[in-house]
Amino acid sequence: MIQTLISDFRQLFFPHYCLGCGSDLLQPNEHLCLQCTTSLPHTGFANMHMNPVEQAFDGRVPFRFAFTEFYFAKGRIVQTLIHQLKYNGNKAIGQYLGMLIGTSLLLSPRISTPDMLIPLPMFAAKEFKRGYNQAAILCKGLADKTGIPLNTHAVARTRATETQTRKHRIERWLNVDGSFTITDSHSLEGKHILLVDDVITTGATLEACAQTILSIPGTSISFAAIAYASR
Repeated sequence: MIQTLISDFRQLFFPHYCLGCGSDLLQPNEHLCLQCTTSLPHTGFANMHMNPVEQAFDGRVPFRFAFTEFYFAKGRIVQTLIHQLKYNGNKAIGQYLGMLIGTSLLLSPRISTPDMLIPLPMFAAKEFKRGYNQAAILCKGLADKTGIPLNTHAVARTRATETQTRKHRIERWLNVDGSFTITDSHSLEGKHILLVDDVITTGATLEACAQTILSIPGTSISFAAIAYASR
């Protein structure tokens, strides 16, 4: 009874709307209305061998599996949710999206559960300016859903890089090559690591980070992200 009154009070003075369409009044623990939830463009890649994300990494870096939860399209709902996470400080939506990735991981018959989650590191100055690493927020939700341990200190980004948005594949690789370092090799030895990011396009940044991690004996790599943006 008291919780219901508190919820009604919050809705009256701090109304909470759907992040997708902005129309429906939602409870504080909800992010999307039913219509937007059912319209999310799930890829099904977690259940698909050699899906487009795995094809993107094939022959470039050894990996166990790779998938994204959604397709990315400009001006559509997934871009809105990612923008909320990265630029509007909406960590709750990041954890929600991470839990969706975790659900697909747990339900997939072809995926072996990783030993560890590592968010793609941000350069320290950029993370300080933003206040958080969005990939780490995704990992928090993923860890809550799956119980897989989260490691945010074993890998670091050593330099700032230019935006990858308008670069071709080779330019993207050259831009990020050598920009990661291992800070705790002992914690990574012999581990199957799931490297997590928000969007995968060419995968150049994840590839560069993965190559650094794979220099540690006995490690293996998988990849997961919110969305796949084909070029």
